[in-house]
Amino acid sequence: MNNNESSSLLVVGGGIVGLATAYRFMERFPGRTARVLDKEKAAGQHQTGHNSGVIHSGIYYRPGSLKAKLCREGKQLMERFCAEEGVKVEICGKVIVATSESEIPRLDNLLERGKANGVSCDRIGPERLGELEPHCAGIQAIHVTEAGIVDYGEVVRRLEKRICESGGSVVTSARVSRLEESGNEVIAHSSAGDFRAELAVNCAGLYSDRVARASGMPTNARIVPFRGEYYELIEEARDLCRNLIYPVPDPRFPFLGVHFTRMITGHVECGPNAVLAWAREGYTKTAIVPGELFEALTYPGFLRLAARFWPVGMGEMWRSYSKGAFVKALQRLVPDIRADRLVPAPAGVRAQAIAANGSPVDDFAFADGARTVHVLNAPSPAATASLSIGASIVDRLAERI
Repeated sequence: MNNNESSSLLVVGGGIVGLATAYRFMERFPGRTARVLDKEKAAGQHQTGHNSGVIHSGIYYRPGSLKAKLCREGKQLMERFCAEEGVKVEICGKVIVATSESEIPRLDNLLERGKANGVSCDRIGPERLGELEPHCAGIQAIHVTEAGIVDYGEVVRRLEKRICESGGSVVTSARVSRLEESGNEVIAHSSAGDFRAELAVNCAGLYSDRVARASGMPTNARIVPFRGEYYELIEEARDLCRNLIYPVPDPRFPFLGVHFTRMITGHVECGPNAVLAWAREGYTKTAIVPGELFEALTYPGFLRLAARFWPVGMGEMWRSYSKGAFVKALQRLVPDIRADRLVPAPAGVRAQAIAANGSPVDDFAFADGARTVHVLNAPSPAATASLSIGASIVDRLAERI
């Protein structure tokens, strides 16, 4: 398929959500073609490529929300897809741990939410917690038996292969600046030339709001990038965490707090610490794009968020520069952690939509044009839910075919 050929669907962004959307479109409409455009030299290089690989159960999300619905559906679809494709999955389970009496009411609320969402989860005491995670300290916990781990990079490669085998394509080094709806087609203006299709989907992740605005789609929120900084246990210390150990989250914040994640490779990540990234793809402390930093720091939504939560933000910044403070936060869950057992690990950047009033957008968010769908907020659990998000987008597109 060359640039001049029109396709049935254009997808901007070759992360797992974009690829899953193209895959589900061609699965539902055999004979129609989908073309994925990605600005990098290979697909899945940003949020997907920096994912720790957890298959989430859906325990955290408000019952009835899109996150709850699509995570539950997507988990089953992801596990089925991986089984069909021979991608290794481990259903290892996770514990969500209360370390103080003040956290018990939130633990109870979380258990009720999990049950309402149909999650297989149980309240356990310190004895059972010790059996599951011998090095973990906690007075009560929730055991989520169905949580799992996978390599989402491998999932991306299998999705790309299936798309191409079905007659679609993935075009790399094609940075899309905007989508133009013109009559009965959509034109994607990109660094690799113009591409045409009947329909288009904006899955640009960290740049989804920019693509939407440039395409004439008004948005009431803006992507603010938060860098998630991690350490990794040295090989000799990996037995400190058998599977997944999480704290009780504070529902006021969009992040889960520092936790321990055994990855499908056997490595154990510790984190993340969440700080404002100085670039939308700012994976290191020295990565700065002045225009993007200025945009974030002058956005009223971010300023209102910072004013509300500045003590939490200062704590995150302190841990960013102090390994000792980071270790202390980890020791709440696993007291045997020591600084010499941790080495720096690659960071990730979360594309979090922030509303103008300073509230983090809590749910997945979409906006529809005449021939376009824009994915305006798809943070975690988007990887878990990607196949169901893709199906949901295709449902929106189907009305226009």
